[in-house]
Amino acid sequence: MKIGVNDLRIGMLIEHNGKLWTVCKLQHVKPGKGGAFVQAELKELKAGTKSNERFRSDESLERVRLEEDECQLLFAEGNEYTFMNTSTYDQFQVNKSVIGDGATFLRDDMLVKISRYDGEIIGVVLPETVVMTVTEADAVVKRQTASASYKPAVLENGVRILVPPHIEAGVRIVVSTADVSYVERAK
Repeated sequence: MKIGVNDLRIGMLIEHNGKLWTVCKLQHVKPGKGGAFVQAELKELKAGTKSNERFRSDESLERVRLEEDECQLLFAEGNEYTFMNTSTYDQFQVNKSVIGDGATFLRDDMLVKISRYDGEIIGVVLPETVVMTVTEADAVVKRQTASASYKPAVLENGVRILVPPHIEAGVRIVVSTADVSYVERAK
């Protein structure tokens, strides 16, 4: 499906120069002299390389539609993760390199979205938040202001994160998978 450059949004998947790209950053520029253009930072899906492209405002690009299926993680073995499609019950394996850094948050029975393009798996979308247990938390430094006093902590999966001073080891917290940040204390 063709779309105008001015309709580009962050997170969209486009086909450009024969490759699939995700739009990471966008800036619409209207210089004093000359025509308007869009400056876009693109990330290639397969190689992970980034590119800065400049498009004239009258250009159009090919937007890619993905097939997305809800799947459940059954188990992980080495670098291979076995998933099951929740509607067809088909089982398949996905390599850790396709999942990326989010693999550290995967847990057995977790529901995720698997993205496919032409039948090939190109990505795994984790839930927005996950509940994790804090295994280590530094002591609170006295006389710090409450607004700026986040302290380092380590989660059960080994990821380091900043948490408020009232969070101690053994406490379960909600973590954003998008930017690996503390959201709130789990209920």
